[in-house]
Amino acid sequence: MTAPSSATAEPTPGAGPVLGVDSEVGPLRTVLLHRPGDELKRLTPRNNDQLLFDGIPWVDRAQTEHDAFAETLASRGVEVLLLADLLGEALADGRARAAGVHSAVDERRLGLDLADALRSHLSGVDARTLASVLMSGMTFEELPSAEGASLVRRMHHPNDFAVDPLPNLLFTRDSSVWVGDRVAITSLALPARRRETALTDLIYAYHPRFSHSGRAYGAHSAPLEGGDVLLLSPGVLAVGVGERTTPAGAESFARSVFADGLVHTVLAVPIAQERATMHLDTVCTMVDRDAVVMYPAVRDTLSAYSIRPDGSDGVQVTGPEPFLEAAAEAMGIARLRVIDTGLDSITAEREQWDDGNNTLAVAPGVVVAYERNVETNERLEHAGIEVLRISGSELGSGRGGPRCMSCPMLREPLT
Repeated sequence: MTAPSSATAEPTPGAGPVLGVDSEVGPLRTVLLHRPGDELKRLTPRNNDQLLFDGIPWVDRAQTEHDAFAETLASRGVEVLLLADLLGEALADGRARAAGVHSAVDERRLGLDLADALRSHLSGVDARTLASVLMSGMTFEELPSAEGASLVRRMHHPNDFAVDPLPNLLFTRDSSVWVGDRVAITSLALPARRRETALTDLIYAYHPRFSHSGRAYGAHSAPLEGGDVLLLSPGVLAVGVGERTTPAGAESFARSVFADGLVHTVLAVPIAQERATMHLDTVCTMVDRDAVVMYPAVRDTLSAYSIRPDGSDGVQVTGPEPFLEAAAEAMGIARLRVIDTGLDSITAEREQWDDGNNTLAVAPGVVVAYERNVETNERLEHAGIEVLRISGSELGSGRGGPRCMSCPMLREPLT
């Protein structure tokens, strides 16, 4: 299967609808994905844990699965933009090239002479080649030859990385998130992912498609990741606080979106600081206007601190109180319907680990989910949710489901 084009309908530079997202479930119209590429071929048993993958994916199969995911979205009228295409197009701008090279070359690691040689080499390659290096990295063996001796080069193994690969680019949800008509460039917590936001930042800064897009947060702010951000309803955000997003990140983000008038309530939701629950969307996602699919082990223990503006550039913080109650109150509804991921604790735990809670809504009551989560999908359908099943045997090796792999850029308002 060939890769889908970067859009279901080719926009002219600078064209396209005004982007914006104010809910988790409004009809999805434009989404950013990243088709798995050579960066996944850099994973080995020696480095996969450091690069945050639980296994070594079969890349060709992962690409086939991802193509099917993109085609499922396109079949529902969603414009699919691919990160690699946008990056290559943005790098046509000299300022973007300079930013990309700067993000890739670490003088403290390479030393001045080797860094200068690499910087000179990358500045001279074409945009497509530069985009490839920025995503898939470069080993010391692949570095351009340089005059003179380099202790750094001689003391590294040829297959060590001079420029680290970014296999987690697959999870486009984390490095940017749209709130209203503004995009937040997030601040990724772990070293293996920090350079991702540099690429996302230059795409939004220099690609013509986003020339009129405002910013809601900056990549150099306190740690905040998109997988922790749920737009429960227009004006209401939930932000998970745990392994990846810090309390300072949640508060800074709240202050930013309040200052821009984008929301009226932010719920800071503490979650366990462990691999299985790295983000809020690993235990809870919206599947309808008033419904969530939730890991039953946290249903009765998940709490929330409510943050609201105080009218004088400050914030009010109340709580904690039960998350489901706080969310319903902030959303202005009587209660949130909860669909559990399993009748027994073992099934629920297995399907939570396999991203059963990590669904992507393409419309109210219509979600994309991994086919392997059989019981969760059956429970969703029993509750009246349409489930679009996709294969994820290889895509899931980095611990992420359909929501993790997608950054919605345009959703229609809920009516």
